[in-house]
Amino acid sequence: MSEKHYDVIIIGRSLGAMALAALLARRDFSVMVIGQGARPADYVFRDRVLRRRCFMPLAATSPAFKRILSELAQSQVFRRRLVALDPMLSVMLPDRRFELPPDLEWLQREIDREFPEVRRVIDDLYHDLTRINGEADTAFEKDVCWPPETFWERRETNAAASSLPFVREDAHALLGGFPANHPYVDIVVQSAQIASNLMAGSRPLPSFAVGRLHGAWSRGPFGLAAGEDDMISFFQQRVTALGGQVLLSDRVVSINPNGKDSHALVLDGGTAVLGATFVVTDGTGESLAHLAQGKGILRKAQRDWPMVSERTGRFTVSLLVRREGLPDALGAESLVFPRMPGAPPDPQLPVVHLQRCDRMAEQPMPDDDGTVLLVAEVLLPMPGVLAVSETRAVIVSILENHLPFLTPHLLIVDSTHDGLPVWVYDNGKRTTVDRIEARGTARVAEPMSPVLSVEPLGYLGLAGEPLRGPLARSFLTGPSVLPPLGQEGELLAAWGVAKIITGSDNRRVRMRRDMWSRIEFG
Repeated sequence: MSEKHYDVIIIGRSLGAMALAALLARRDFSVMVIGQGARPADYVFRDRVLRRRCFMPLAATSPAFKRILSELAQSQVFRRRLVALDPMLSVMLPDRRFELPPDLEWLQREIDREFPEVRRVIDDLYHDLTRINGEADTAFEKDVCWPPETFWERRETNAAASSLPFVREDAHALLGGFPANHPYVDIVVQSAQIASNLMAGSRPLPSFAVGRLHGAWSRGPFGLAAGEDDMISFFQQRVTALGGQVLLSDRVVSINPNGKDSHALVLDGGTAVLGATFVVTDGTGESLAHLAQGKGILRKAQRDWPMVSERTGRFTVSLLVRREGLPDALGAESLVFPRMPGAPPDPQLPVVHLQRCDRMAEQPMPDDDGTVLLVAEVLLPMPGVLAVSETRAVIVSILENHLPFLTPHLLIVDSTHDGLPVWVYDNGKRTTVDRIEARGTARVAEPMSPVLSVEPLGYLGLAGEPLRGPLARSFLTGPSVLPPLGQEGELLAAWGVAKIITGSDNRRVRMRRDMWSRIEFG
């Protein structure tokens, strides 16, 4: 017998999972969130905060995110946490620097200074991006399911998606006007790739996804000083304030489908069994099937499920450095190219996504001690030419080449993904410290956040796994649902699952209609 029954149990602590939990709690469902053992982004070494993941709230400008905040009546509250970035994105190349400033006139000057030979082509590109983002905003504002499955869902979503440009086309359709191997093509594609949850491999990202994701960088992105944990904490507070429960440190070890109406979920240690009408995960469908030990798998799922694999991970390194070791012009978000874009790729010299965390707050922190946290990540194939044990040193070497004063001002360098000791620096001399001194992290290597491969891609070349999971009354709201769209895909999936679950209860459908008069619009 279950100790307690919930309308919905959500497994995971990702952005999509927490947003869905807050929405359903707002709609009067009894909700439990179980973190499934996923660790927070921040951890501590000698009272210094380091991060195991990069996080950039690129979806803060998305209609999906604004609609969720509006229903929660939290738009103004959350907006105060965000800081507009200037420059929006910095690009460091071996022999030049390029920035995307928010001011259009300054952007045109940057293009004229660094890429005058393709000025017209870049103008055409950003004209196309304006069109892509305008049509996407209109489509994603609609109360429909992405991706659709049933007849009525397809009818509604097809109507919303009918005007989307560049769907079902690869990146060449958007970037074909550039000369072969031009550096600006790599800048656009790499900015989209680091924001996507899909590792395209031999097949490029869809043009629509490239335009939407690069457009997120170029339309005024925001920074969040406290990072991912602040975002998750915000939604956790909303869930608990609305009567839901959150157990981020617990883990579900098995699911026992009890017919069509409920599931029994066993928590780690077997000390608690929870009942749920609906089960949602931010993992893959395979993870749900594994928890159910193959029981209750729907025939349709056995027949038609796409192939999802995790062949690439996000290898992340934290670097604590004195502020005087960094150029004043270094922005909050940068792409660091170890070689000129357009040259043949070298898997041993990956492109680095670099975050400067002090530039994501409007004012210096009260306890500012003159140090800055840098968080760097690369997309690392598994297995690949570059070994996990070598990647930390490669990232530091790339950054040292671009930031010549970095080395004598380094204080701490660490990654949770290689299991190596923490590197501690004193006047440029490096020593190692056992990981036992780091709090909130394992002594052994932790898995990287995966970037997914999906075969075949589904609806409009954007969909991976369906919203409905492989078990009856199960759903997916993680990166595998709309992987090319990154965070926005997770939020669209969360809204779609909330729509389906809400629609299953006529009383709550009526309640939500009555609630419209009290929902904040803005």
